[in-house]
Amino acid sequence: MEKLGRTNPEKVIDLLCERLAAERAAVKLYDAVLKKVKASRHTQLKKLVRELQEHRDQEEAHGDWCEEQIRALGGDPEEKTEKALLVETETQGLEQVIFSDAPLSQMFHALNTAELADNAGWAQLLGLAEQAGDEEAKAELEERLEHEEEHLRLTHRIVGMFLRAEVMEGESSA
Repeated sequence: MEKLGRTNPEKVIDLLCERLAAERAAVKLYDAVLKKVKASRHTQLKKLVRELQEHRDQEEAHGDWCEEQIRALGGDPEEKTEKALLVETETQGLEQVIFSDAPLSQMFHALNTAELADNAGWAQLLGLAEQAGDEEAKAELEERLEHEEEHLRLTHRIVGMFLRAEVMEGESSA
């Protein structure tokens, strides 16, 4: 991230703070979803608890990585930058769904939305590292984006499972 950080340190720190805010929010969202899945009677979802927990843990590790990069560039991970505040505002609607008594189908819809945004954010950062010729950052970001793509595939699959049950089998939202 050093080479990319030299291009415009304040903006790169802002982007990293954005990712950090998204990762911190994702951990909270996954914690709430996992709690509800574990307490549910949904056998198909209970089989996915280990994978969901792994994704939650990866989100936390991504946040730790962002903190390290922000500090290495001379920034403060606790600073509420413009983009970090934007992510916090965007996440409020998702939190309202996930922290409510919403059915699991709606919770996973919100989690899928969070993963879509998370993927886009990491992809943008990766594109900037590529443009800056920062091979070290590119490799690190590719690894994180690969994790995020796995998260998105899983949440998308779960949302699809609920939709199939609702549309094809006439089940109500669970």
